Amino acid sequence: MAIKQKGKVDASFSMSSMTDIVFLLLIFFLVTSTLINPNALKLLLPKSTNQISAKQIVTVSIKHYQDKGTFSFHINGNTTPVRFDEIEPQIQSLLGESEDPTFSIYADKSVPIEQVVNIMNIGKRNKYKVILATSPE
Repeated sequence: MAIKQKGKVDASFSMSSMTDIVFLLLIFFLVTSTLINPNALKLLLPKSTNQISAKQIVTVSIKHYQDKGTFSFHINGNTTPVRFDEIEPQIQSLLGESEDPTFSIYADKSVPIEQVVNIMNIGKRNKYKVILATSPE
């Protein structure tokens, strides 16, 4: 009586399908991240080596028109300017009951610090976290 040996189980695992999936996901996220533009206004931001990746909910942009000596304020990259006294109520309504209310300030390089501080004071009065946006060096 001959006893047959069972075939050995192959313990190898092919990773080629897994690498294909990871590669496709990488391409997908790269393409979709370039489509998202949080700042629709063309601003020259100050440069900084420190970048914060906190997720902001609301953005306030300050555009400086040096030829006229005026400023315009924009909420969430909207091209329609907002008066300064309308900024606080709009931020309050947009942030509402957020757990971690945060907004970012996008200011031109030429905007006087006084204008930026005025917007930061809105965050302090309402106990919001404020992020000053910069461009990487």
